[in-house]
Amino acid sequence: MDDYIIRGMAADHQVRFFAAYTKNLVEEARQRHNTSPVATAALGRLLTGGAMMGSMCKNDTDVVTIQIKCSGPIGGLVVTADAKANVKGYVYNKDVMLPPNEQGKLDVGGALDLGVLTVIKDLGLKEPYSGQTHLVSGEIAEDLTYYFATSEQVPTSVALGVLMNKDNTVRQAGGFIIQMMPFAKEEVISALEERLKNFSSITTHLDQGETPEKMMETLFEGFDMTIEDKIPTQFYCNCSKERVSKAVISVGKKDLMDMIEDQKPIEVNCHFCNSHYTFTVEELKEMLKAAR
Repeated sequence: MDDYIIRGMAADHQVRFFAAYTKNLVEEARQRHNTSPVATAALGRLLTGGAMMGSMCKNDTDVVTIQIKCSGPIGGLVVTADAKANVKGYVYNKDVMLPPNEQGKLDVGGALDLGVLTVIKDLGLKEPYSGQTHLVSGEIAEDLTYYFATSEQVPTSVALGVLMNKDNTVRQAGGFIIQMMPFAKEEVISALEERLKNFSSITTHLDQGETPEKMMETLFEGFDMTIEDKIPTQFYCNCSKERVSKAVISVGKKDLMDMIEDQKPIEVNCHFCNSHYTFTVEELKEMLKAAR
């Protein structure tokens, strides 16, 4: 099944929802970065959340970046998504290994521990919007739930999950974001809160063959529900040799001249997708002409 996000409304437009299947993009991230199981789970959750938050954007040029800086052994994560749900990201320490948590699951909360979550929205205005909250659990879904409640004042429920195979490939990945509209009635809020409490993990539902559509139908049973859009989502990085060369040129003439004097090619690595770009001495000389 291809990765995708659905978005829709329920309960007479009192609730809006986003639900995602992201197994392939999380597996691609794992392969690109060669992440440990707990790093894959952490990055996969944030990539899934980021893809859905990207799909919330109104304009094609809008970009959402989620940064986590934390005291745990993973160090931090960065994910960027656009309005078309193209998403990319990386972890600071891809090799982090921890024993399972008390539930016998990958200890994402232990890998992150204490820290700060920052959401930066570049909406084409003079200054990007930035909201920041502290991590409440390090499990990422709860942290995004808290971010929406405090920074955007929107009552929200976020669920994210990544399930690994024994060979450390990704078995399942997905999530949902459910948000109450300002005019939502108390009985709708209470009914949904109760259902969400009894909703087993995202990966349990996915592993039983349920689609994002089916999960939302279960949660909104008895309420009217409309799916308004189905958006493909993918791991996508827009880096290229040309873009990377501009970054190298920006270091300035002095540093470029030092590189040329070494008489060796240089290799530049993209953090987001782990692509490697090599520049020969001749290419560096051409770049020097363009440098200031």
